[in-house]
Amino acid sequence: MLTSAQRHQLHRLRWTAFSVVGAAYVLSFFHRFAPAAIAADLQNAFQINATALGSLAATYFYVYTLMQIPTGILADTLGPRRIVAVGGVLAGAGSLLFGLADTFNLAALGRLLVGLGVSVTFIALLKLNAVWFSERHFGSITGLAILLGNFGSLLAASPLAWALGYVSWREVFVAVGLLSLFLAGLAWWLVRDNPVQSGLPSLRELDGKAAHPAHDGHWYDGLLQVAGNRATWPGFFVNLGVSGTLFAFAGLWAVPFLSQGHGWDRTTATGHTSLLLAGFALGAFFIGTLSDRLGRRKPVVIVFCGLYVACWLPLLLSWALRPGWSHALFFLMGLGAAGFTLTWACAKEVNRHALSGMATSLVNTGAFLGGAILQPLVGWAIEHAAGGTGLPISLKPSLAHYQVGIAVLFGFALFGWLASFALRETNCRYVSDPA
Repeated sequence: MLTSAQRHQLHRLRWTAFSVVGAAYVLSFFHRFAPAAIAADLQNAFQINATALGSLAATYFYVYTLMQIPTGILADTLGPRRIVAVGGVLAGAGSLLFGLADTFNLAALGRLLVGLGVSVTFIALLKLNAVWFSERHFGSITGLAILLGNFGSLLAASPLAWALGYVSWREVFVAVGLLSLFLAGLAWWLVRDNPVQSGLPSLRELDGKAAHPAHDGHWYDGLLQVAGNRATWPGFFVNLGVSGTLFAFAGLWAVPFLSQGHGWDRTTATGHTSLLLAGFALGAFFIGTLSDRLGRRKPVVIVFCGLYVACWLPLLLSWALRPGWSHALFFLMGLGAAGFTLTWACAKEVNRHALSGMATSLVNTGAFLGGAILQPLVGWAIEHAAGGTGLPISLKPSLAHYQVGIAVLFGFALFGWLASFALRETNCRYVSDPA
């Protein structure tokens, strides 16, 4: 049993770690989705076409994708505190460079550094959640983390569009860079990797269970165990299709699709992406709680990802997007997309606890690989439909041209949903634990 002082210490350290790393996670979401609101500004600032715009936005996803498995290894070896602090410094420097860049190449380098820096935050947060919170609450606390992170995506939509009426996009990214540096300092100073580091028992021991054994081999052996586990991979493909399309659409192509394809102004278009992201944020929180209470993972993923795929059909079929029902459509699309967030819990639970960082990072790689592929691919598809790549930025694509890009996104989303049927049901516990 814990003393009163120990309970207070556990509570303080638990929520300090969650809050500081969660704040860094908010900034990672902001960077992920901000290009949609400033797409026209970026095209004008650097005189680039749709394909180049997609490549600039996707630079974040390229490095984020490459870093997911190394991040899992680092989280399981060096610990979350160190990697979040270093990542914050890199992200801060990248955001400053992006905001001050006077050439396309410098902007791409800044975006790359941002992606490198923020690539560690989510896996570090999942690792902290796994050690500072009870296993039976992992889905709920992860949902809360997604809800918190999505404040960043919401800030990158309508609030960013509003702010651009008063300051330039460059000033916004300079300010965000300074905030990243501040959070890096807080992470180094305040975050602890696990309760044991502070002289407290593990959460497993507090629940009356034996502590999970540590991984006693080389990290490479652990990675091979995770990758060799066939039950790990369905979550990767769910993320590739569902999360990848969400990141590509909400993070870049939704606003141009609505403004150039449907003739909406930027405020109306970003208002719809705000609803999309709000639905995703709320869905991620409630889906985790729902799954924990039902004691099931797979059926929840199938139902919600199926809703997400269904919401693509009106966009694919060029239905008229009238106010009211179009708002509901975008909100439901975000709500359904949140189904993929349970794949992290599934990946963690079909592997050993000591390898949870590697397991969740491998699955999470699919999400950012999807975004890295789709942002430039959709841009290429739009330009190809309009008559060929390399079109001048003065030539705006029509709705028919954007429909080709929407078809690409729909195909990937459908693939992700079908992959959810191959998930292994864990009943919200580690499958290696006795029933």
